[in-house]
Amino acid sequence: MNRTAVITGIGVVAPGGIGTKGFWELLTAGRTATRRISLFDPTGFRSQVAAECDFDPAAEGLSPQEIRRMDRAAQFAVAATREALADSGLTPAEAPAHRTGVSLGSAVGCTTGLEEEYVVLSDAGRLRLVDHRYGVPQLYGYMVPSTLAVETAWACGAEGPVGLVSTGCTSGLDAVGYGAQLITEGSADVMVAGATDAPISPITSACFDAIKATSPNNDDPAHASRPFDHRRDGFVLGEGAAVMVLEERGRAQARGAHVYAELAGFAGRSNAFHMTGLRPDGREMAEAIRVALDRARLAPDDVDYINAHGSGTRQNDRHETAAFKRALGERAREVPVSSIKSMVGHSLGAIGAIEVAACALALDHQVVPPTANLRHPDPECDLDYVPLTARDHTMDVVLSVGSGFGGFQTAMLLSRPGRAR
Repeated sequence: MNRTAVITGIGVVAPGGIGTKGFWELLTAGRTATRRISLFDPTGFRSQVAAECDFDPAAEGLSPQEIRRMDRAAQFAVAATREALADSGLTPAEAPAHRTGVSLGSAVGCTTGLEEEYVVLSDAGRLRLVDHRYGVPQLYGYMVPSTLAVETAWACGAEGPVGLVSTGCTSGLDAVGYGAQLITEGSADVMVAGATDAPISPITSACFDAIKATSPNNDDPAHASRPFDHRRDGFVLGEGAAVMVLEERGRAQARGAHVYAELAGFAGRSNAFHMTGLRPDGREMAEAIRVALDRARLAPDDVDYINAHGSGTRQNDRHETAAFKRALGERAREVPVSSIKSMVGHSLGAIGAIEVAACALALDHQVVPPTANLRHPDPECDLDYVPLTARDHTMDVVLSVGSGFGGFQTAMLLSRPGRAR
């Protein structure tokens, strides 16, 4: 039996737009959500800007007990899950608990809760040995990243396969890809798949400050994230979540569901090279793209839009440009490419799922989001990076790629419903 996973529901918590509608409006308007950090006092940090979510958990329907129990990243995931389920229109009868699973990605887990508790237990760092008596009951949950998947499973009543994928900045793409594979192999009929991260904290900011990866453009936050721009100076940290309801295509069609996209192909590779470095030839990312195309039974000429990793660092932008040329040949010069990180920042493990949501919406609306702040193109990045303004564009197939510390490289292909392969 030929089983295909499709997206029938989308939920998003993103900087500048809580909910899928606000998120898509931000992207198509080309607005940036970066600003000076308000979640903590960033004075003294090299990079003092980030893309924060204006998230009110009570307004999003979380109870006081849920708010007390959950880390910020878990709150994001549950809010996005509830929106995705409502969007899908699934009823409990149509999604039996034992055939419903969760595949959630996260790079840094419950960082916010862990750091806040360390400050309390150590008396703001004064005590070398922390005093456990001051710890909150849910502290163990903050220590275990799988707590995020557990909270998501409880929110959707999933009793099938439930797991957390943590592969750095490709976690979101990998979690969605894994969820799709469980459907295609017959292990589940419905998967709640996506990713969440809330890394805007002193410890995370200090780590990226140390390696000078984030932008020090503190005087002009709105223009700090500039992928593929000659004047870029690092990425902008972000936060958020995106969760999608994946269903087996036949079941979705039988119940008359709106299908945003089919998950046509997925592949991951590692460069086994360097923790943070990338080879300039883009060979490993190109190989992931090639394998994803093969699995989808598609050719390079079938790709109509590329959602780039586009972090805004020189080595990443060069690496991606080379990978697209290597994998797609001449088609790379014809197809539009853009980076939504220019608008919503880089939310580490969550961003891959947020980008999958953007790709599904792009296919649904036939609009390519722009690369904001791209005013001085880097001559080394000589593809069509859709600067500043969204573009109406006929699309059947979209490619989304991710690149993560540790050498992770992931490619995913989404196609319009019913496209013959």
